[in-house]
Amino acid sequence: MKMNEALILGFSWVAGVLLGAIFFGGLWWTIRKGMASQIPALWFSGSLLLRTGIALAGFYFVSGGHWQRLLACLLGFVMARWMVTFLTRPAAEEAGHAP
Repeated sequence: MKMNEALILGFSWVAGVLLGAIFFGGLWWTIRKGMASQIPALWFSGSLLLRTGIALAGFYFVSGGHWQRLLACLLGFVMARWMVTFLTRPAAEEAGHAP
């Protein structure tokens, strides 16, 4: 593997982490706002469409038609899920929710 290819895969992974942070951080934020809203269905459905659209567009542009880049981006996305879950766990425990 050339150095240039490794660098591109590294950037793809970072992009996946950012996409995951936006997706799962947005989910956490939506749950907090939606539960206190008078119209939670609007919050949840609007958030789902926005978050999914951002994630899909991000995967499409990052991959550039290369499955290796897509895989690196997906790995970063999943790792961001673990990070967001870890960072938001104290807030869930504080509110009395199950882990």
